[in-house]
Amino acid sequence: NTSRLKLFNHHTHSYTSTTVYKYNILLMNIKSNNVKSQNAVPLLLRVVRQSKFRHVFGQAVKNDQCYDDIRVSRVTWDSSFCAVNPKFVAIIVEASGGGAFLVLPLHKTGRIDKAYPTVCGHTGPVLDIDWCPHNDHVIASGSEDCTVMVWQVPENGLTSSMSEPVVVLEGHSKRVGIVTWHPTARNVLLSAGCDNLIIIWNVGTGEAMISLDDMHPDVIFSVSWSRNGSLICTACKDKKVRVIDPRNQQITAEKDKAHEGARPMRAIFLADGNVFTTGFSRMSERQLALWNPKNMDEPITVHEMDTSNGVLLPFYDPDTNVVYLCGKGDSSIRYFEITDEAPYVHYLNTFSSKEPQRGMGYMPKRGLDVNKCEIARFYKLHERKCEPIIMTVPRKSDLFQDDLYPDTAGPDCALEAEEWFEGKNGDPILISLKHGYIPGKNRDLKVIKKNVLEGKPAKKVEPTAPAPKPGIVMSLSNCSTDRM
Repeated sequence: NTSRLKLFNHHTHSYTSTTVYKYNILLMNIKSNNVKSQNAVPLLLRVVRQSKFRHVFGQAVKNDQCYDDIRVSRVTWDSSFCAVNPKFVAIIVEASGGGAFLVLPLHKTGRIDKAYPTVCGHTGPVLDIDWCPHNDHVIASGSEDCTVMVWQVPENGLTSSMSEPVVVLEGHSKRVGIVTWHPTARNVLLSAGCDNLIIIWNVGTGEAMISLDDMHPDVIFSVSWSRNGSLICTACKDKKVRVIDPRNQQITAEKDKAHEGARPMRAIFLADGNVFTTGFSRMSERQLALWNPKNMDEPITVHEMDTSNGVLLPFYDPDTNVVYLCGKGDSSIRYFEITDEAPYVHYLNTFSSKEPQRGMGYMPKRGLDVNKCEIARFYKLHERKCEPIIMTVPRKSDLFQDDLYPDTAGPDCALEAEEWFEGKNGDPILISLKHGYIPGKNRDLKVIKKNVLEGKPAKKVEPTAPAPKPGIVMSLSNCSTDRM
């Protein structure tokens, strides 16, 4: 066993040619009955773990399929700077006198004209953007100007610059670095600012419904919703990972010094309820760890990776249980499969390129090409361009591979905002990708801002702008109010 372990190269996570040679000799001995197969099988299982994702490989698209001549934002903030859905790619860009981001139809590849219209309503740099999972034309943005804005993009993209959002959400006293939509409830949006405050909004009324203002003593690095949106997990500068029930405003689990290094951490929920984190050790080694929120005294597993100093951004596919790690400033994407068997987080492979990445967008599953066995697609931001990277499982058959594409979360919401705030939960409504994803026609959405003087304001959150009169309706075309 010791000699076999030495043949494993822990730096490249691959077996040496000597191991492969011995593996092939063992196979030949089994076929010639020189070795009893029942004794050989455990050895074979230890040498090569069976997984349909073991041969996943990444490939960048050709230059003419990239988005060129884009001035990607240089703001100092560890967000992904890019958001993607099956219709559009949005990229935070440099802007003079405020903040802006591009919204490009996916087919709008090639050189992007410098005069191409932008979304430019913020008065400070944009720090984070997120597409609504229930409507491919609605996007939220958080900015250094302390506001969150929600925008509606026309059916075929922008024809002129957009400076008027559908709704402005004001409640933070410092810059807003995180915006993320609820996965299953319509019009529920979470924002987190450098005032250490988390606000959960009902976008349909423009109200701050929940304010978590005394749970984090320092800057919040990341926030992630659970699969059904009943819980959130956060990573904070105080080195704690917290699992929070936002509606009851209670911390249900927390771990101090989840990663002991001073550099930023990230924490995301997995489909089974466990929490996956990335961070740094005391010796400044990059780490990944897996935690059970029911017992966070010790991690399920911890892996040291390398000594690079770029923050690891995790992107998770709940359908395949594969986590992709993209380091800011790295030129590679590493991916791991998470299972119930030790060591629980299994290294799969690394996609490497020459240029470092300034940010990364991740396409939802319904936007992938199932006919090409594409299981993930990234949009890598360079200094002056955006480059799609396609992750594929090699298969010989042209038939639909149902083991690669279990039913996935569709665009329909399981709950209305009011239902969720009243305490109801709903799992994602799943769709089949067997015949590809066909986007439905979005219906009109009406945003009704209530008179805040008639109701109780959220705790410590008071709108700074005067509210419109009751009954004023702001129409949002190409968006959805009724259940799809």
